[in-house]
Amino acid sequence: MTIRAKAPLRISFAGGGTDVSPYPENEGGCVLNATINKFAWGSLRPRGDGKIRIESLDLDLSLSYTVDSPLLYDGQLDLAKAAILKLGAQDSSGLDVFLHSDAPPGTGLGSSSALMVTLVGLVGTFKNLPLTNYEIAHLAYTLERQELGIKGGLQDQYAAAFGGFNFIEFGKERAIVNPLRITQDILNELELNLLLCYTGATRSSDHIIEDQTRRYGQGEEDTLEGLRTQKQLAVEIKNMLLQRRLNDFGALLHIAWEAKKKLSPKISSARIEEMYAEARKHGALGGKITGAGGGGYMLLYCRFESRHKVAEALRKMGGVPTEFAFESHGLQTWRVNEA
Repeated sequence: MTIRAKAPLRISFAGGGTDVSPYPENEGGCVLNATINKFAWGSLRPRGDGKIRIESLDLDLSLSYTVDSPLLYDGQLDLAKAAILKLGAQDSSGLDVFLHSDAPPGTGLGSSSALMVTLVGLVGTFKNLPLTNYEIAHLAYTLERQELGIKGGLQDQYAAAFGGFNFIEFGKERAIVNPLRITQDILNELELNLLLCYTGATRSSDHIIEDQTRRYGQGEEDTLEGLRTQKQLAVEIKNMLLQRRLNDFGALLHIAWEAKKKLSPKISSARIEEMYAEARKHGALGGKITGAGGGGYMLLYCRFESRHKVAEALRKMGGVPTEFAFESHGLQTWRVNEA
């Protein structure tokens, strides 16, 4: 019997940065995001010879151990090792784990955290652990951010675990996921008018997060203002969606991007600014880089009659427009009989 799992990647609209410690503990953070039909995939097959094999299709990497071997964190498939260690999968007769993601790390779609959630789902199911979505998200955050020391915020794990459109609040003690009931016609209109474009560069978010955290800790005025504006805009953009005011939604994305750049000068770049200006010139009402910044995917809201012009302009600059649809489900696990 083989266990499968998938968790969706996400696009973020506003609030990013307010989910990065210590801001949520001090002031309370909130984000607005939605999951899309791109996934982190995993498969786990029990075996009976005491061996553990972990394979990543994306990294073209395969590692082999025994259940008695120390799984050392050495930068090679550490997410999988953390899930196996902390959920007790070494206390078994062995297993094969196979991993794949529809987008690589560093693209701003939360793929690393979605993979961590997928792994918690896989190994938790293997160990018959009755974990709730909140427990899965919290455990994925703990393993990724605290156990492995990978810099970042809280939103990605909760988005991947729960799925759908969510307004997520973060405080000192807990996170609260508020699902938004977006009507189907608004979902259709958003899919018609939103453009997701790969800028042609991945980035490591660690140095961006570190810079933002340092500036917040030092009380730098721009960073403080940017974070508080992000928090306010997450609420306002949520309201625009619920009130069906999509042109205002697009305009607020632009304001949110301007506020986000105040968090750290590393968030944008000359290329990103040039591409964004070109998109606005050809009819984008607003947009932003998804994730921490520095590269990855750009999300733009366009009037439908201008969307193809924006896509073509970005394509000429080396961008890669990407089709997507919204995904309403979070983490899913299932069992299959491959005999």
